[in-house]
Amino acid sequence: LYGSKSRIRKIGGMFVSVDKALVAQRFAKAGQSYVEHAVVQKQISVQLFEYLKQYCPQSLPSVLEIGCDSGNLTHLFESYFQVDQLCLNDLYADVDQHFLNFKHVNWLIGDIEQLELPLELDAVVSSSALQWMTDLPALLQRIYDALKPKGYLGFSTFGENNLIEIKQLTGQGLNYYSLEALQQQLQENGFEILLIQQAYKQAYFDHPKSVLQHLKATGVTATATSHRWTKQSLQQFYSDYQQFYDEQGFRLTYHPIYVIARRKE
Repeated sequence: LYGSKSRIRKIGGMFVSVDKALVAQRFAKAGQSYVEHAVVQKQISVQLFEYLKQYCPQSLPSVLEIGCDSGNLTHLFESYFQVDQLCLNDLYADVDQHFLNFKHVNWLIGDIEQLELPLELDAVVSSSALQWMTDLPALLQRIYDALKPKGYLGFSTFGENNLIEIKQLTGQGLNYYSLEALQQQLQENGFEILLIQQAYKQAYFDHPKSVLQHLKATGVTATATSHRWTKQSLQQFYSDYQQFYDEQGFRLTYHPIYVIARRKE
């Protein structure tokens, strides 16, 4: 379904591989633990929802959500917007366990970059998922084509300083788009940007081990070159992580970017 090969993404002259099968496997394995541990992702969904309410009409008959996962954004969205046709996408089929009370859902399971998008959409939304795309500009163009004239694109993704502590100590992680690069890609693909804003959120933990457990529980460790820990490297990581300690605990930084855009014509 997802293909077994990694795909290579180039950002700012650097190449990063994203193994979609591994991403699906990690998020499926995280399953219920994601609901419990993805506190920051839930906060980001709430903020994105507030922006969507601010900029989009309440009636959006046909909507596609990319990367719905446990439904943090979906449940909020359904509570306010008037949607007749809701299409939900994610990499793995078991995600439907979070939507048992949803009666009218069309499922689009698999890698959104490989799937045919529904047409004549009033909106495409996504929370904390587009950072996994290997060719975001191509997807943005396809989203533009799938939207009705004046249709909306609302999403959150992550910026360059996301999980910066982990990348600094291990060299592992995604290469994220900057706000400026995202803005350029949206404009080049014909979108009118209504809002683009970034923020920083810190989560705090009682031990560096808890940081790693949090990352595993939220499924975000699925870069293709998975880091393999030894007893020695783990102890070194714990030691090095002391530099990110303050009175609140051991810090982990999230760098969300919020976008509300509209197809021009």
